[in-house]
Amino acid sequence: MKQEMKQRLGEKIKCNVGGESYYTYMPKPLPPEPPLVLESIYPLLDRANMALGRLDGMSMILPDISLFLYMYVRKEAVLSSQIEGTQSSLSDFLLFESNDTPGAIIDDVTEVSNYVAAMNYGLEKIKEGFPLSLRLIREIHGILLAKGRGQTKQPGEFRRSQNWIGGTRPGNAHFVPVSPEKLMESLDAFEKYLHDDKHPLPALIKAGLIHVQFETIHPFLDGNGRLGRLLITFLLCAAGLLKSPLLYLSLYFKTNRQLYYDHLQLVREKGDWEEWLIFFLKGVIETANQAFETAQQIVALFNEHREKIEKLGKTSASMLIVHNHLQRNPLTSIGKVIEKCALSFPTVSRSFEDLEKLGIVKEITGKGRRRVYVYKTYLDLLSKGTEPL
Repeated sequence: MKQEMKQRLGEKIKCNVGGESYYTYMPKPLPPEPPLVLESIYPLLDRANMALGRLDGMSMILPDISLFLYMYVRKEAVLSSQIEGTQSSLSDFLLFESNDTPGAIIDDVTEVSNYVAAMNYGLEKIKEGFPLSLRLIREIHGILLAKGRGQTKQPGEFRRSQNWIGGTRPGNAHFVPVSPEKLMESLDAFEKYLHDDKHPLPALIKAGLIHVQFETIHPFLDGNGRLGRLLITFLLCAAGLLKSPLLYLSLYFKTNRQLYYDHLQLVREKGDWEEWLIFFLKGVIETANQAFETAQQIVALFNEHREKIEKLGKTSASMLIVHNHLQRNPLTSIGKVIEKCALSFPTVSRSFEDLEKLGIVKEITGKGRRRVYVYKTYLDLLSKGTEPL
């Protein structure tokens, strides 16, 4: 191990509980010392910033950026929750949100719903000028675990007992974070770095460092992974690198799950922050490019289908209203469209029949008045990568 990297390692502290010994890990405060060696990383950083800039400029090609954000946030919520073991798909969650017979375990879709609410709350607070702080992180965590399985895991409260990763107890765990007695010391240093302007680093580099430090401290009994991934987007928005919250790395982390965990451990065991940052920046580039391409495909799809509808002439007006509804609700029912669009049952029913003839929607339940339709080509675009693990 290089001597300079060894100096970056945190402290292993021996603990004894019930006659069993184990070591907790207390990371050194950020930034890493000795300082990061970024010369070989700058070309990747430049590419990542360019990809982010192009992604942030998507509002120029999207007729409604809020529509894309609405669906993209839900995709991220599904993916991030899947990494933690939920089996809910994007379709399951959209059905749950519209109250149309969810097909997944209710606790799974509830956790995804919590994630959406926590994300929106954090983004709104940042937009209002609130700084990222331990207080805001606790508030976001409280929403993340408000309902479902996590509600018994002290929502909004830093842990007061030992947690661990892998294994059945601290003594055989893969990794044991800092002890409850030392937790606030680590968190105080973490918060200081959130507001540190004495050691300026590019926003993407800082976001990468903060994500690992948060996951290493593991300050909550549950929800650390989901909240740590949210922090990346919050930090980039707070730094002004993204005007809209469009970057979410959960698909990259899910696809490269073992590599992700390996890189976290590489920092803890060898102090190799540079290798982590290379992995992280590659994820930013890949994810930003995927999001940009998906947005282009969605715009092309909507335009193609709008043109098909408009060619029908007189009957197209109500169909266009239904089509607009489907862009925000790609899984929906006749009743939901009647409620949201103030159209009659015969009008909505006829519109769906015509949309089905055009190959734009497909009926998936066969339930008479409570029929559910899917805007399949659109949902397929959104759902790439969201199959449960």
